[in-house]
Amino acid sequence: MIDLTLKEIANIVGGSLDSVDNPDARVTGFVEFDSRKVTPGGLFLCFPGAKVDGHDYAEKAIEQGAVAVLAARPVGVPAIVVAPIGRVEGDSANADIYANDSDGSAAAVVRGLSDLAHHVTKKLAEDHELTIIGVTGSAGKTSTKDLIATILRHDGETVAPPGSFNNEIGHPYTALRSDVDTK
Repeated sequence: MIDLTLKEIANIVGGSLDSVDNPDARVTGFVEFDSRKVTPGGLFLCFPGAKVDGHDYAEKAIEQGAVAVLAARPVGVPAIVVAPIGRVEGDSANADIYANDSDGSAAAVVRGLSDLAHHVTKKLAEDHELTIIGVTGSAGKTSTKDLIATILRHDGETVAPPGSFNNEIGHPYTALRSDVDTK
């Protein structure tokens, strides 16, 4: 991801800063939704899911080096808070995302993640000639994606989703793995 300040990210996602001492602190690492994989300089995504609520792991993510979290409510650590947007009914492919989302908290964080990915990829495409390729269809997408990525890696830095990561979280999460060196 390109470096952005917490203030810039809050503006991009339509959120507000909470428990943030320095709005100009920069996110220099990856966006992550698994608190075990947070890296220094990253941004942790607090998704309330079917089995666990990422908001409960916000403090752990900060302890592991995240600059802040993207959350749907204040969590007592530096956070960019996006307001819940009301209950969203997900399709069967995204049922786990919205299973326990009675107030739209997960939907708000997904929207924030998507808005951030849109901003970053648009900026990279305009300023650094990033090319984005999407593969659609009913069968063979993952294999086709893997073949395309293998070929393109010979021409430069390439980002491709792991496995079949084609849902409302997987797409923007993968797109945010792009940086100024990604072709």
